[in-house]
Amino acid sequence: MTPSARLFSPEEIRSRLTAINPVVCVEEAFRAFSAGDAIVPAPGELIFDNPPGDVHIKYGYIGGGEFYVVKIASGFYENPRHGLPSSNGLMLAFERQTGALAAILDDRGHLTDIRTAAAGAVAAKYLAPAEVDTIGVIGTGMQAELQVKFLQTVRPCKNVLVWGRRKEGAEAYAEKMRQDGYSVTVAGSVEEVAERCRIIVTTTPSIVPHLHGAMIRKGTHITAMGADTPEKRELHADVFSAADMVVVDSRVQGSLRGDLKGALDAGTVDIGRVSELGQIIAGDAKARSGADQVTIASLTGLAVQDVAIASAVIAGDA
Repeated sequence: MTPSARLFSPEEIRSRLTAINPVVCVEEAFRAFSAGDAIVPAPGELIFDNPPGDVHIKYGYIGGGEFYVVKIASGFYENPRHGLPSSNGLMLAFERQTGALAAILDDRGHLTDIRTAAAGAVAAKYLAPAEVDTIGVIGTGMQAELQVKFLQTVRPCKNVLVWGRRKEGAEAYAEKMRQDGYSVTVAGSVEEVAERCRIIVTTTPSIVPHLHGAMIRKGTHITAMGADTPEKRELHADVFSAADMVVVDSRVQGSLRGDLKGALDAGTVDIGRVSELGQIIAGDAKARSGADQVTIASLTGLAVQDVAIASAVIAGDA
């Protein structure tokens, strides 16, 4: 008889995460993916208009791993106005040798949030300037918080300049982050963020680009992680023309969705000059090599990240 699947509650998942280094998990997952040691089919998705939201279904496994994982994660962007979290979801882990359901991780979207923030830290580790005096943030949601917090592991900096579409949202974000020890200023415009910050993280589900090429100063690194469907855009295509390096989590997936897709469609970047983050981690592609370089990490989120973080939670360590 097949043993019953273990149910991990949100509280147990959060407790187990304290013993895990998500940045290390995700870094190794990217390396495995680009080395061909992972199977990650194309994601499925549902797009909603009223209210606006999307649901992603991602799945895969890492060679030699014990589990294959299926993840369902949603984002409904008007939820915070009603006192609800914008993200939700769960992960299912199956034994790779038998197909038996081994674990249900009722994370309510938290593991997706964590692995996404960890990916931003990995990108900054290899691409951001060595010295950062202010972190620029576009957006005011959960990722706007977590990206900054995870950046502390690779580019410690407590100064934050944030811009949000709604000023009240930006003020609320600033106050919350101040309570966690950050010095936060609300920017009057996206242009102000681009002018003052050499590392910028974009965290919105926008379909209208925030950053344009003319705004970007030399030495800037941008991690764009909000545009994860074919329609979403945070970076105008001309930002890619200004870039010395363009890096993605997956060339295949990135060419079909988000900011890289927009740049490819506009002809402002050639896929041949786009590297995968896993290649840089493995030393098969170059990381940032000059203080004046403009670098872009366009991340659409890979199932291999979900496999890695779910497996680590189940094991209890990383």
